[in-house]
Amino acid sequence: MDRLLLALAIVAVAVVVALVARRRRVADAPTQTTHHVPDQLDPADFRPLVDPESAEAPWMVVVFSSATCHTCGEMVAKARPLASRQVAVVEVEYGAQTDLHRRYRIDAVPTTVVTDRAGVVRASFLGRVSATDLWAEVAEVREPGSRPPRQCDGDGH
Repeated sequence: MDRLLLALAIVAVAVVVALVARRRRVADAPTQTTHHVPDQLDPADFRPLVDPESAEAPWMVVVFSSATCHTCGEMVAKARPLASRQVAVVEVEYGAQTDLHRRYRIDAVPTTVVTDRAGVVRASFLGRVSATDLWAEVAEVREPGSRPPRQCDGDGH
């Protein structure tokens, strides 16, 4: 009889502990499903980083990067050929320009944006993008309608 009472007491304590633990369980924090891309940049923030040959360019491609990001180096390499008197290309590396990453709330790298002379973001990319897509998007924002219409891939997309 003593064993039965002891067993019932242990079961009762276990049930109480389980109920308390269930009530105290905090829901997992939600995962971040989107990243922030700025709508506008202040061109003055980037003048010190622009090549003098592109200083008066009406368009700017900014690649927010990090030295520890391998994809970032690829994106910078894809953007550099766009540099001209019409398009300034700027890399904003986190270690060297942490203040700009914070100011524009960049929370994922590489983040690539294409801006007009006023700094309005006309196109943006998060992560890796092909050189063809990047260059086509720069051409499209500079001259709307220059990109051929997308073709259906057979899946309705």
